[in-house]
Amino acid sequence: MDVFISSSDIYRYIEHDTRTVYVANRFPQNGHYIPQRFADNRIISSKYTVWNFVPKNLFEQFRRIANFYFLIIFLVQLMIDTPTSPVTSGLPLFFVITVTAIKQGYEDWLRHKADNEVNGAPVFVVRSGSLVQTRSKNIRVGDIVRVAKDETFPADLVLLSSDRPDGTCHITTASLDGETNLKTHYSVAETSVCQSVSQLEALQAVVECQQPEPDLYRFVGRMTVTQHGEEIVRPLGPENLLLRGARLKNTKEIFGVAVYTGMESKMALNYKCKSQKRSAVEKSMNTFLIIYLIILLSEAILSTILKYAWQAEIKWDEPFYNQKTEAERNSSPILKFISDFLAFLVLYNFIIPISLYVTVEMQKFLGSFFIGWDLDLYHEESDQKAQVNTSDLNEELGQVEYVFTDKTGTLTENEMQFRECSINGTKYREVNGKLLPEGMTDDSPDGSMPPLVLHIYIAGLMGDELLFLKAVSLCHTVQISYDQSDCLAVGGDPFSHANGVSSSPMEYYASSPDEKALVEATKRIGVAFSCSNGDTMEIKTFGKLEKYKLLHVLEFDPNRRRMSVILQTPSGGKVLFTKGAESAILPFATSGEIEKTRLHVDEFAMKGLRTLVVACRHFSPEEYIDVDKKLNSARTALQQREERLQEAFSYIEKDLQLLGATGVEDKLQDKVQETIEALRLAGIKVWVLTGDKHETAVSVSLSCGHFHRTMNILELLQQHSDNECAEQLRILSRREDHVIQHGLVVDGASLSLALREHEKLFMEVCKNCSAVLCCRMAPLQKAKVVRLLKTSPEKPITLAIGDGANDVSMIQEAHVGIGIMGKEGRQAVRNSDYAIARFKFLAKLLLVHGHFYYIRIATLVQYFFYKNVCFITPQFLYQFFCLFSQQTLYDSVYLTLYNICFTSLPILVYSLFEQLVHPHVLQNKPGLYRDISKNSLLSFRTFLYWTVLGFCHAFVFFFGSYILMGEDTTLMGNGQMFGNWTFGTLVFTVMVITVTLKLALETHFWTWMNHFVTWGSIAFYFIFSLFYGGIIWPFLHTQDMYFVFVQLLSSGSAWFAIIIIVITCLFPDVLKKVLYRHLQPTSTQKRNVTYKNSGCMESLCCYQQGQSGCTRLARLLEQMTGRCKASANNCHTSSPIMDCTTMSFSFPSKSVLGVWSLNILISQTEGCA
Repeated sequence: MDVFISSSDIYRYIEHDTRTVYVANRFPQNGHYIPQRFADNRIISSKYTVWNFVPKNLFEQFRRIANFYFLIIFLVQLMIDTPTSPVTSGLPLFFVITVTAIKQGYEDWLRHKADNEVNGAPVFVVRSGSLVQTRSKNIRVGDIVRVAKDETFPADLVLLSSDRPDGTCHITTASLDGETNLKTHYSVAETSVCQSVSQLEALQAVVECQQPEPDLYRFVGRMTVTQHGEEIVRPLGPENLLLRGARLKNTKEIFGVAVYTGMESKMALNYKCKSQKRSAVEKSMNTFLIIYLIILLSEAILSTILKYAWQAEIKWDEPFYNQKTEAERNSSPILKFISDFLAFLVLYNFIIPISLYVTVEMQKFLGSFFIGWDLDLYHEESDQKAQVNTSDLNEELGQVEYVFTDKTGTLTENEMQFRECSINGTKYREVNGKLLPEGMTDDSPDGSMPPLVLHIYIAGLMGDELLFLKAVSLCHTVQISYDQSDCLAVGGDPFSHANGVSSSPMEYYASSPDEKALVEATKRIGVAFSCSNGDTMEIKTFGKLEKYKLLHVLEFDPNRRRMSVILQTPSGGKVLFTKGAESAILPFATSGEIEKTRLHVDEFAMKGLRTLVVACRHFSPEEYIDVDKKLNSARTALQQREERLQEAFSYIEKDLQLLGATGVEDKLQDKVQETIEALRLAGIKVWVLTGDKHETAVSVSLSCGHFHRTMNILELLQQHSDNECAEQLRILSRREDHVIQHGLVVDGASLSLALREHEKLFMEVCKNCSAVLCCRMAPLQKAKVVRLLKTSPEKPITLAIGDGANDVSMIQEAHVGIGIMGKEGRQAVRNSDYAIARFKFLAKLLLVHGHFYYIRIATLVQYFFYKNVCFITPQFLYQFFCLFSQQTLYDSVYLTLYNICFTSLPILVYSLFEQLVHPHVLQNKPGLYRDISKNSLLSFRTFLYWTVLGFCHAFVFFFGSYILMGEDTTLMGNGQMFGNWTFGTLVFTVMVITVTLKLALETHFWTWMNHFVTWGSIAFYFIFSLFYGGIIWPFLHTQDMYFVFVQLLSSGSAWFAIIIIVITCLFPDVLKKVLYRHLQPTSTQKRNVTYKNSGCMESLCCYQQGQSGCTRLARLLEQMTGRCKASANNCHTSSPIMDCTTMSFSFPSKSVLGVWSLNILISQTEGCA
């Protein structure tokens, strides 16, 4: 075997950073040897262990501002005398921490479960002279591992031997670099003969190699084999290393020694270190929390200052009913000020919504089940449903701006299909296993032909067509695997098909998927490649066996872009068959239908087919002697071998006779083109990052719609220096034709140069391009490209999607990582945030689920801040009326249960079921995705609106109740006065009703559950208050609320106040919604109208059954704005309420409180979707 690397390279690496691996762990038998410590073979994608879960999870949770803040408040309440009990802060904090820990622990348990499946996979190793079955995690460095056909390698192995005499094996690395072609790997000659367990056990060998590194294509080492007391040293390179995750093909079994295991394998080193992904919504939440913390501190400082300003007067500093003790008079003013400040801080601390985080966690966790339950995301063929690995990023699906996708197995099915060909200027297509000229049809749909017709068909192919088919079936490096003995050997019918193709159960393996598709196509047509044995190639032409002697193979290289074989025909003649890109063949053709073929190649390319041109050259005996001499001379040259070979190839591959061209389709996954177009309409830019070749990648990009035919393709390829790369980037960036859409193609080598010193220039070029294609990418390069976009000044939200281990790095780097459940293992799925079976499901995942999740959680966050402003602001205002004595307005039980019980369920249910627009509309109108991009629903303007609204409602709650009680304090029938607890309870009652109905106004999609929790929450508050205040509970030390609520409800004036205050708060919201909806409808509302296409069905005036006063008001407003005729004759005769029930729960307005009919009707008109 040739030496692939120089000995100087070997020794340079082995001197410095090496590991020594003793094959079969035969360590030196002397006392001076100290074994090296290596990683075990476990793969770990989980975040926690049993031992570190509690401290690590607590640390992560207390990094959140609200959690840490409430911990401080809880500690303050324990240390000093405060107006409220420590339970009011401690209980909600404990509840939040516990629920979050359970949710995150469950998700990590799922990761452990997936890891255990991989680590527990059965493998066979050679130990103690026998083949032992063990688990993958038990493999140690130095173990000899047996791998059978179609199995993946469980660790990085140096090949020792295979079942082949030459010690070679074939593998596919699609899960590592995306390439599906077959690769040949070699063992050293001294170990290739060890094909039995006993021979391997007796093998004395040592492997010295470099320490683990992530480069998949780099491996430097040497193997020292001891035979008969003599040490033989052999170099080791990448061709000797079998990488974890690759799959053994076309070889019965191999034995290899493990050199890198577990997290030190090259596949694992290409995983990016896991980091805690945080969504844009969570970052906005933290910003809002800081603002509210500033408001809280301002209120506490202001209250403390005003307290001392008020107490400057002696009569208020020490009134007769509250004399100070001697200790209080002598206490330090500074300590007293700090103590008062902390007391006010505790009093107002509920303005920070601690339950916001736990509600968000529950919403994300429960909401994530909808993705798994969605039948539109279920793939029936593979019986796979969508999978959620991390629910923390649900809303991020609605904010994606860039999608980075792998090609092989993600956009494509990884299957090539022969479609058309051009032979001597005539186009042909395959129909039922027959080659028919364009325009002709096949009269035998089952592919069968009578013997006479078969004879005529074969005779018709005896000219140029047959030579073309023979060239295609012979010009390749395809190998054959027989799973069973040839059927001909046991008397099988060689003409089992009409065209005479044998039904031998053979399987082709090729270095190129195109070659495999072409050879399979010629086999179906009747020219079957049947055997390749050393220097002999056999084909069966319609059942007739022909043997060709393989004289030379002129290998493919990217400069020539073609490959050739020189054969000796059965008649003894010498012929060259060559195939390659049209630009590499047509200029050297001197005969044949050149122009027609060129035209056909262009037509094939326009259809998205991968094209190859086929030609031949016949040698005279004298010419062949010259050719053979030149080739042998070039191949045995010790100096300038590559250059001499190129000269020889150019000399041979000329004066060609053009035979034709082929068109092969790389079968795309279903609806890939529609999905990419939908993403583009949604404002999402799609980048394709692949390890495949440039030509293949461009062809697939064109066929899947990533590149348009009218698009101007810019290229940054084969750059060899920084200066050259910079100059090319400047040329590309200076293009001024902005009217034309541009697409950029860049290869891995050029990308490395561009990212080294010219990031800004490269980004400038990319931003001017509608689509970008990166080919020949290493896994870590994919992650670097994603990071480049993530860290750009615009900070766009990125999503990466792929199916193989080579995609794990970019999946972990992107804001959202999606794994495809493909044919190349589960590494991408295990390390992703979400997993789907097909690329087409990405459209609904983003455009529908992402849209819903974002709208729901954006409203949830702002509603929480709104209701807490409503909750605490009256407490702040109350201090102006109690001399800032830190008296609480609400009972401590109400303080504790407000966020946990009274107002928590309606917003949780809303955030699970809300649909602003019907899913079909979102899928059919991808442009609606733009409306929520850039975190638009959590902008500072929207946040300010909800905050100001909360303050306004709080002022109405407090002063509305105060005015009522200030004017008439004897509200009881017996003349008894209301006290401060009754006043606080009145404010609290109005607040609970108002904030609950405010959410009802925001609800567009009503279900029975929305009704249950909305009206049930209000009812629960009344029932709880009656029981809490109506019974003397023995376990309570004091019961200030005894009989307070009963007295409050017994007052007609109190009921009147509740109704008036609630209407005062919500009527402006109702008016605003009606006016905005009819005067300035949003694009989403317009789309809803278009979708329903039902005249004024969306209009409130169409609700002719169960109309209320508010409905009439809405009709009047519509008549004023010209949106509905006064007679309403244009409305549908069928009840629009019944129309709506197909989408949501609806009922006549008289079944609810009269004044709130408008609320339900508005919600129904907006929420019929």
